[in-house]
Amino acid sequence: PLVALWVLGRLDLLRDLFQEALIPSAVEAEFLATQTVSRQAALASAPWVRSVTLENPRRALAYAGLDEGEAEVLALAEEREARLTILDEKKARRYAERMGLRLTGTLGVLLLAKEAGLIEAVAPWMSKLQEGGLFLSPGLVRETLKIAGEVET
Repeated sequence: PLVALWVLGRLDLLRDLFQEALIPSAVEAEFLATQTVSRQAALASAPWVRSVTLENPRRALAYAGLDEGEAEVLALAEEREARLTILDEKKARRYAERMGLRLTGTLGVLLLAKEAGLIEAVAPWMSKLQEGGLFLSPGLVRETLKIAGEVET
């Protein structure tokens, strides 16, 4: 989701919706692994996206089969008793659901942004995500547009 919101140039939605977004250090490292200079600049201009270290890094080991970033997101959500966890990766979302975490993804953030009046429509932002290389299944697109009230049911 961090990459997706960066692609959209909308890291500000995290601030406007949640005041602050905590990311574990593994997510920051993954985010900065490519296009480092522009992504560092984006994070520097978004102080509401705060990288934190896990209190117990071994906690992430409990999430076998996940990338380090997703595992640390779940561990951080558990440590900090997160009000909302933002994940897109399917396997990580299944873990989060089993843990009983309140969960959303990039498209959920866009839906919340529309509900809050921060964006007028979700559809153009989903198109930009797809143009930026993010795969969105046709079913997910239809369901999101239905929820947004941007397509007939």
